This record gives sequence, structure tokens and C-alpha cells, in this order.
Amino acid sequence: MRSVIADAKRIVVKVGSSLVTNDGRGLDHAAIAQWAGQIAALRAAGKEVVLVSSGAIAEGMQRLGWRKRPTALHELQAAAAVGQMGLAQVYESQFASHDIRTAQVLLTHADLADRERYLNARSTLLALLEFGVVPIINENDTVVTDEIKVGDNDTLGALVTNLIEGDALVILTDQAGLYTADPRKHADAEFVHEAVAGTPELESMAGGAGSSIGKGGMLTKILAAKRAAKSGADTIIASGREPKVLERLAAGELIGTQLRAPTGRLTARKQWMADHLQLRGRVVIDAGAVEKLVGEGKSLLPIGVIEVQGEFARGDVVACVDLEGREIARGITNYASSEARRIVRKPSSQIATILGYVNAVELVHRDNLVVV
Repeated sequence: MRSVIADAKRIVVKVGSSLVTNDGRGLDHAAIAQWAGQIAALRAAGKEVVLVSSGAIAEGMQRLGWRKRPTALHELQAAAAVGQMGLAQVYESQFASHDIRTAQVLLTHADLADRERYLNARSTLLALLEFGVVPIINENDTVVTDEIKVGDNDTLGALVTNLIEGDALVILTDQAGLYTADPRKHADAEFVHEAVAGTPELESMAGGAGSSIGKGGMLTKILAAKRAAKSGADTIIASGREPKVLERLAAGELIGTQLRAPTGRLTARKQWMADHLQLRGRVVIDAGAVEKLVGEGKSLLPIGVIEVQGEFARGDVVACVDLEGREIARGITNYASSEARRIVRKPSSQIATILGYVNAVELVHRDNLVVV
């Protein structure tokens, strides 16, 4: 068996609290330094990396002199606010030693549930990767409430993987991976080297939370892998205590538990669009655009659109129909219907002049479009 990380181009890496803190006594600068070094090695190998890091509340507790994790929401928020300063500072300095720039991105569930905020977060993260920046992501615990809470960074890692269409999610923890049962209680427990994400049996194997500092147990990791698989991403759950674990995974060595997505990334995404029942509108395209979409696998440009029908927002799924009204394709639109009506039959070079901004040169990008 070979690690999926070897062939993955875009990777989300989640490191747990126990791997970046001194057992809750603030941040472990030496540990963060080695994570920065490993991620630098992955980038040198041509991979894009997004890091989801715990540790803000633990660092805030240390700075505020608290030995026990508080339970009151406002105290947790205060600890997170104080700790984020230290977390960002340490990562920035450690990555700078490798001439790599970093960016702090704080998200809540509301950012990922709202269409416009989702697309804005996606655009920002993709732009950062394009600029060669390593995004450091955490839940925005300073403002989070139960209503907008993701809950744990395993889940956040999966959501970010879906958001940026990552190829793989690596969840690093203080455990070796998944066993068929708790090896501390069952001598016959077997280690699971590889399985298919989302298999019901996996959830029954997972145990509860272990650390008093972190919040995630093995079950949250299994569920995160299931969520990541919905966009076709594979997941690896491995021990962050393994020497150079990320570099060895990238070299093809299989470490920990590998949970494969049932379908590939592109297949999963296009199947979702093909089955999307809530079409928000239609765009009528000319014969030239039909040929570009069907015959050449190209994107849909505004110049190929004759008419916009219905009302839809940026990020909605719309149908592309020919002059006879037959559905040719469907995809995720980069512009709202009000914007699309202003740029139809116009070359993409005029979008900025007409709208005053450019979301994309395509009305629907080929990666977000499926011929039906």
C-alpha cells in the first residue's frame, strides 16, 4: 500500500493540541519549528499545504496563568483571543526561517454555511495558495457561539478540505491511528491500515476523547474523513510523534490509518452537480458555446450566453440550455443573475469595465461544470 499523499497536490494538514503545546502549558516552539520544516519540505516537492492548527486556547491559558481549561464561554473566548496572538506569532517566525509567508484565517460554521461568505473564504484561500502563502486556520473562538460553532478542528479540517477541493486531509494526533477496538482494553484489537471512508463499521471502532486540553477523539476523526470523502478527498489519521511523518507520507510511506474516498475528487464534485435538484436558473447558450462545452470540455464564457433566465446568486447551480431549450450542462455560476445579464454577449476582457470588478473570467468554470 502506498500513501495517498505521494500523489496529492493540495493537502490540508490538521495538527492537534497535544502536538503543538507543552501538555497545555503554552505553545511548544520546538514542535512548531519542526512542523514548519516538514511543510516547507512538502512545498519544495510541489505540494500546496493548508494548516489547521489547534493551540490558541492552550496558549491563552498559559499567558493568563490558568491551569485548568475554563468552561464559561466568555472565558474561553478571552483565552482564544489572547492565545491567537501567540499562535500567529510563533508560526510566522518559524515559517519565515524557511522564507515562507503565512496568513491567519479564522472561520466559523456561519462562514461556511452562508453562500457568499463561503465563496469569499474559498477565493481568499485559493489566492493565498497561488501567492505561495501557507494559510494557518483555526476556528474563530473569540466570537463563536453554539449556533455558529464548527465544534472541533478535525471537522474544521474536513470542511476546509471541501472548501478548497483538497486532494487529501492529514489528521495528526497523539494516537497511531484507528484500531478495531480500544487496544488498552482489548488485547485482540487489530490496527486498521486502510479502509473506505464512510464505512459504518469505522464509527463503531472509534473511541472517545482522550486529552483534557484538546476536544477531539477518534470518532471526530472518522466523521471528518467521512465528510472529506464527500468531495472526493482521502484522509490519513496518523501519529504526529512519528519522525518526519509528513515527509515520509509524501514519499509514499503509509503511516497510520488511510481512509480512501469512494470516488475521486472530480467525480464526486460533478456527481453532486449532476444530482443537484435546486437549479436556481438557466442560461441560454449559442451553438458555439455548446461545442466548447460538449466537444472541447471548455468553460462557459459570458460571450457565449444569449439570455439569462430566473434569479440566482453567485455560487448557485444553474442549467445551461441550447436554443431549443435542451439542457446541455449544469454548473456553479461565478456571477449572480443581475450581473450575468450585464455581461452576456461580451468578451471577458470587458467584465471589469462593465461591473467594476472581476470574480472570474468565466461565467461557469469547467471544473464546476458537468455535461448532462
